[in-house]
Amino acid sequence: MPPKGKSDAAGYQRLLQDLSAGTPGRLYLFYGEETYLRDHYLTKLREMILTGGMGEFNLHEIPARDMSPRRLEEALDCLPMMAQRTLVQVTDYDLFKAGEKDREEYVRLLSDLPEYVCLVFVYDLIPYKGDARTKLAGAIKRSGTAVNFARQETGELVKWVRRRFRALGKNIDANLASELIFLCGDLMTNLIGEIEKIGAYAKGENITRGDIDAVATPQLDAVVFRMTDAIGAGKFDQAAQVLGELFQMQEPPIKILWSLGRNMRQLYSARLALEGGRGASYVAELWGLRPFQAEKLMGAARRFSLPWCRRAVVRCGEADLAMKSTGQDGQQLLTQLLLELAAPARRPAQPGRQGGAYA
Repeated sequence: MPPKGKSDAAGYQRLLQDLSAGTPGRLYLFYGEETYLRDHYLTKLREMILTGGMGEFNLHEIPARDMSPRRLEEALDCLPMMAQRTLVQVTDYDLFKAGEKDREEYVRLLSDLPEYVCLVFVYDLIPYKGDARTKLAGAIKRSGTAVNFARQETGELVKWVRRRFRALGKNIDANLASELIFLCGDLMTNLIGEIEKIGAYAKGENITRGDIDAVATPQLDAVVFRMTDAIGAGKFDQAAQVLGELFQMQEPPIKILWSLGRNMRQLYSARLALEGGRGASYVAELWGLRPFQAEKLMGAARRFSLPWCRRAVVRCGEADLAMKSTGQDGQQLLTQLLLELAAPARRPAQPGRQGGAYA
């Protein structure tokens, strides 16, 4: 998936500027998919504010179950001890779902925050859905910053992966770092664990593809792509082996089929893009893919004809309907579907025919 929330990047940049200058603001709302980044900068805020040896006295944490205008006001009124500021953290409380009377009180409190306070609302298990039309949203905008910790851009993510490996005394080149992101997903929260596993396993200083394949846990979409890629290369046995691995991993057949169907729709759109003279950037924008993912998809699409792609999409839809409505065995349906998709690979190429063996 691509980075999300680009329109919210200003809040993230503002936070970086505040921390760089050593002057945290008085109000932040932390939310977004990238929990690794969120926790990282929340730790930095704590380290910067909770100084002077009295950190625990200047930290006031309010869980959602205890949150109320009165409880918040009490925390805001606590003066710092042997430090310049206090930190108030409210976790998983949806301000915008509070009652009307409480919202009015929150508007009053947020509009007049003491200079010594840094108030942080952390949205972890609940989504942040602000309503810009409300007085509460206006008070938040005037007094603080909403920070969306979104998935990172490809270039920054590759740099981060390489830095994390260097911290473990290992090196990984940019192309292999991109492969790791494709294989394991683009959330730092998941990648950090994979990086630590690979770094501990690798014997040499330079990370190899073998090191990654040996211990990394791939996401379902990446495994299904391997299966499709094997079909495109005419390697049915390899495709069947990948499907068998998914069964051994006890992935639900309906989940595998959903991913396979999505992959086939992407492949079909990529083939249509090739027919229309469009490039990878068009497909990336259409599906919300990262550039290297779109390039992989375009490369795979070159192996298939347009009729094959169209038929594959139809058959995936039919298999999905059968799996949901007829009660047929899911693994059997998937195996039969794989046989049908791989069938063109067994036919010899016909000279001069577009798409060769896959027409």
